Amino acid sequence: MEQPPVSITQIPADFGRWGDVLALIMHAFAFMDGIIDPPSSAHLLTVEALRAKALRETGFLALDGDRIVGCVFALEKAEGLYVGKLAVAPDRQGQGIGRRLMQAAEDLARSRGKADIELETRIELAANHAAFARLGFRETERTVHEGYDRPTSITMRKTIS
Repeated sequence: MEQPPVSITQIPADFGRWGDVLALIMHAFAFMDGIIDPPSSAHLLTVEALRAKALRETGFLALDGDRIVGCVFALEKAEGLYVGKLAVAPDRQGQGIGRRLMQAAEDLARSRGKADIELETRIELAANHAAFARLGFRETERTVHEGYDRPTSITMRKTIS
């Protein structure tokens, strides 16, 4: 029997599965450990921090039935949206879920009259740079985390119409 397709939905105000979202993010970001320096800010997340993030930002979930297989958060800024914590379950990567989550963020930006979407990715994550480039993002700057003397992050932006 064929399973229903993954659905993308905005995180509701009364959402109660923050532990599941945190577990997804930690699992999806685990490959970065030992690769990126400084370590991912995902290590600072807690259930309470995610709950607070959802009060400031719009979150989207990718659901396969009841299973959370992806998420992304979008922070509204003056000109556009800042997108962060895009995560897809490792066993579901390569199936277009990340693309669909980013499309939900782009649709949100468009509905709010925003000119662009911006994100940051780490210098070491060349595969992420390429994936975001395929989605229409272009590098706009390189930034340095506090205490480092070299660029540690790449800012990428996509102009939307």
